[in-house]
Amino acid sequence: MTLGEFFQSLSDNPAILIFFYIALPLTAFLSLIFGKGEGEISPWKYLYSTLVYMACVPGIFAVTLCVYLFLFERNSIMDANIYTQILPIACMILTLWLVRKNIAFENIPGFGKLGGLVLILFALISVMWFLEKLHVIAITFIPFHFFILIFIVLLVGVRFGWKKMMA
Repeated sequence: MTLGEFFQSLSDNPAILIFFYIALPLTAFLSLIFGKGEGEISPWKYLYSTLVYMACVPGIFAVTLCVYLFLFERNSIMDANIYTQILPIACMILTLWLVRKNIAFENIPGFGKLGGLVLILFALISVMWFLEKLHVIAITFIPFHFFILIFIVLLVGVRFGWKKMMA
């Protein structure tokens, strides 16, 4: 099964996705009501950590997929799949907003690793986009020290993101 076939299967049977993407913000909302002011206490912060990861991993993947499809595949925004591209991002934003109302993100275990993952993905997509747009003729017009400087900045960005993710 390819990734495209998997997404098509999810789009053909969206009940599980809709349940999942409604359950996450609903759980965050209920934990906001029942655990008001207790976000830093041990059971609540692990619930919030689980909610954040369950919302952010598909959301970050959906953002990455959208960027890839729009930059590299040149797909129209009108062709975006609601279930696999829009719903995960909306769920992630809503869940993070609700979680943020009760606990600071710094107090959620492992939240910094998500920022490192986003930074690594951004740096890698930037390098891929730069290499796609770069033509052999363009290299001759760019002074070599600018090319080396851009490469070093992107390398430091990937290294910083990797350290942040592994710390």
